[in-house]
Amino acid sequence: MTGYGEAERPLEDGVLRVEIKTVNHRFFNASVRTPPGFDRIEHEFQAWLRPHISRGHVHLVITVEGGPAGKDGSLPELDMARARQYANLLRRLRDELDLTGGPDVASVARFGEIFRTPEPVRTIPTVEPEALRSLVEEAARGAVALREAEGRRLQEDMEERLRVLEECLDIIAERAPARLVRERNRLTAAVRDLVGQEDIDEERMTREIAYLAERWDINEEIVRFRSHVRLFHETLAAPGEEPVGKRLAFIVQEMHREANTIGAKANDPEIAHASVAMKEEVERLREQVENVE
Repeated sequence: MTGYGEAERPLEDGVLRVEIKTVNHRFFNASVRTPPGFDRIEHEFQAWLRPHISRGHVHLVITVEGGPAGKDGSLPELDMARARQYANLLRRLRDELDLTGGPDVASVARFGEIFRTPEPVRTIPTVEPEALRSLVEEAARGAVALREAEGRRLQEDMEERLRVLEECLDIIAERAPARLVRERNRLTAAVRDLVGQEDIDEERMTREIAYLAERWDINEEIVRFRSHVRLFHETLAAPGEEPVGKRLAFIVQEMHREANTIGAKANDPEIAHASVAMKEEVERLREQVENVE
């Protein structure tokens, strides 16, 4: 899930700022960007983040803002070599064109390239590791808070998907017995037409119907699917201390398996339509589960 958190504290020579951005990923993957001087503790950052963020792409950026660079009142430096070259060129221009006068300060100063801004002197801020850790953890808590808010929205959406799945299961469970009776009557009529008589081997017909009923029976799939839905609900409602993303992904995989089997055994237009709708909802669940820790 996506998240963003920030924290800052004033320094003598600026403001130390920590930003954390997270996006979804199956595993924990952190990238860290720091200004010079923080290399000695860079290996600590992941250890500080892991207790707060267990998975996802985590981008940690540490900056020092408003420091002394460019604000120390230093005057521009004069590039004497370049100024001398410009003066010589002006004299050459005067002599070759037989002009009067000579280059003066004003004429040479028009060439802005003779002035250069001095390189800023940057000081490495002194920050105690514990103070920096406190900022990193504060920013991490802010990112987690946004992730939890998104998680609540995801939970509401997934619960709606489960509600639709239960409606589809109700339709299938209601239609399933009737289709066996309808198929029995169809087969009986077809056999009578073929043999041209009213008297048929009822015992054999009963065995054939029992065989078809076994092939088309989807009661077990319906029971298992309802069990998966109930388990999904229970997992969503479980305390949030432990990650549940992998468990939900497994449940969704089993839902998809049962929905495919129901569709293959449908032999009924409404059941077939309901199974297609179930697979669509399961796919939506699968996409959302990828965002869950």
